[in-house]
Amino acid sequence: MNCILGVDIGTTNVKVLAFQPETGQIVAQASAPLTTLHPQPGYAEQAPDDVWMHLVNVLEEVCREVAQENGQIEAVGISSAMHSILAVDTTGKPLTNAILWSDNRAEQQAASLRSDQADLGKDIYQKTGTPLHPMIPLCKLAWFRETNLRFLRRATGWISIKEYIWHKLTGKYQIDYSIATATGLFDSSGKKWYAPALEFAGVRIEQLSEPVPTTYAGTLSNPDLPDAITNGLANAKLYIGASDGCLANLGAGAIEAGITTITIGTSGAIRRTSQRPLRDEKGRLFSYILNVSDPTDKNYYVVGGPTNNGANVLQWVSEKLTQSETSAVLAEAATVAPGSDDLLFLPYLQGERAPLWDASVRGSYLNVDWQHGRAHFVRAALEGVLFNLLRIERILSRHTGPTKVIHANGGFAQSEFWVQMMADIFGVPVRLNESNESGAIGAILLAMKAAGQVSSLVEATRHVGFGRTFEPDAECHRRYRQVYERFEKALP
Repeated sequence: MNCILGVDIGTTNVKVLAFQPETGQIVAQASAPLTTLHPQPGYAEQAPDDVWMHLVNVLEEVCREVAQENGQIEAVGISSAMHSILAVDTTGKPLTNAILWSDNRAEQQAASLRSDQADLGKDIYQKTGTPLHPMIPLCKLAWFRETNLRFLRRATGWISIKEYIWHKLTGKYQIDYSIATATGLFDSSGKKWYAPALEFAGVRIEQLSEPVPTTYAGTLSNPDLPDAITNGLANAKLYIGASDGCLANLGAGAIEAGITTITIGTSGAIRRTSQRPLRDEKGRLFSYILNVSDPTDKNYYVVGGPTNNGANVLQWVSEKLTQSETSAVLAEAATVAPGSDDLLFLPYLQGERAPLWDASVRGSYLNVDWQHGRAHFVRAALEGVLFNLLRIERILSRHTGPTKVIHANGGFAQSEFWVQMMADIFGVPVRLNESNESGAIGAILLAMKAAGQVSSLVEATRHVGFGRTFEPDAECHRRYRQVYERFEKALP
């Protein structure tokens, strides 16, 4: 039994899957939860060594399971969350926690690039494809420049949590093109660090890792790992992989034109795969590298927009607004007709990334009427999340063409009611992925391409499984088109 491992270093969990290409089955898997620290309001951090410890534990568990079945691990692909940053010293010891994407301490630095330094901000966006927001390392490093310049300059390296893990595994400081394009510091066309961005951030190029393609292969060189890992990966190539967003698109089977991926977990994202980079005239969409510089395949970029407001809105409705169980809330919403009798909800409970890119914006109900009861407020909230994603999709479609089908995953997919609402609002079929572990699966598929087991990423997606397809209701879609027009006019 030959296997490929997919490692997914997320914000809430670390996961490892073992995939058997011959059968197309996941033969072993393990995960562990991660703790996010909030030392001050607006801060979000994780301890790098805690992430490493949990990864070692789940990797050891999967290696043991594969060994018990006399399996052979041929390759490992790695997926990781984007936008984290931490400092290390000359020995590789962390000098800070990893500052996560959800950390908003750099609001002023991001605002500066949109206002008094707008020309520089536009230039950086055009070069990097990264929207200007407190989440990106560019702004976080600028925060250190303004609050602790000596420390910024004294640190030997400024790296992401993925680079920290890669260094622990291979002994090298390297960053894949995909993670690099999400920093706001990387010239995605030149495949190098962008000097004006580094100057704004206050870092030197020698403090940053070596950029490498997402198919780059390394070797395990950590003598302190458990025997199960050392023996299990003795003959395996370690492929550096890409970011979770890019690999989630690949793992969702969304590599060809007309396929849009929507993921709704606590937050959410809408993404398309493109053979060229994208630049939105207003800087609202990201454009990250999935796979380039590969003479055996096409260049691929993952383009789209993330939202802060996904299933956390349902959580708010359940816990704060109705104080009811989620299942009861969803059942109550189903008693109201599509459009919630003209009640609108702007779902910006935690600021917003796409399409507004405004950390200070907040949500609201509009058109509140005497006839509206609790069920209306619930349904309008669920519709508002999808209307916001539709707004991003309309901007995206201007650059990449219309959506023909949606591949959907994430926690929201457990609700048939909410998935059907998505089909009705977007007016296209919605296919559910068989597995919600699209990031780890994407890492496996990219590793298969890098190892030569498939000839292209399109061929790799043939290994992706699907569940039910939800068809849109024409009458509901007609009604939603009218409601959406009012939603769009109400956007700040």
